[in-house]
Amino acid sequence: MSTRFGRERRRGVPTLNTASLPDLIFTLLFFFMIVTTMRETPLKVEVEVPEATRVERLEKKSAVVSIYVGRVSAPDAPSVAGGFCIQLGDRLATVDDIPAFIEEERERLAPENRGSLRVSLKVDGDAPVGLVADVKEALRKAGALQVSYSVTEQEVGED
Repeated sequence: MSTRFGRERRRGVPTLNTASLPDLIFTLLFFFMIVTTMRETPLKVEVEVPEATRVERLEKKSAVVSIYVGRVSAPDAPSVAGGFCIQLGDRLATVDDIPAFIEEERERLAPENRGSLRVSLKVDGDAPVGLVADVKEALRKAGALQVSYSVTEQEVGED
């Protein structure tokens, strides 16, 4: 193709404008952050955890299994002692169901995390000590020896 002044002009492929690419990526990121929900267990028991002054946070939360012990208001719930019930995952259960639950949770974990399985007991402050001891004994039989208790941090006042 020749131009008016006799020079031949080549038409090349125009460059792609990438100025709006970061905006598009951040928009997608925000979309997925808003739409994605974290896995949460719906509570079927009412748990008021006690307060503590010295609290340590769990570091590796991917290998933590929660067991809830609290009051339940459903009339068909398998009440263990004085209206208290055990929740394993998203279902109400008894102490006898704990070893099978722990084995299911171990199988669900990645192979490298199976040895570091930790059980977090979220126990109501008014729960009977005998029930908590039964839960701990069932955990011992299931081989879940790393047990921690969930508490809320108590505000320490200045004297």
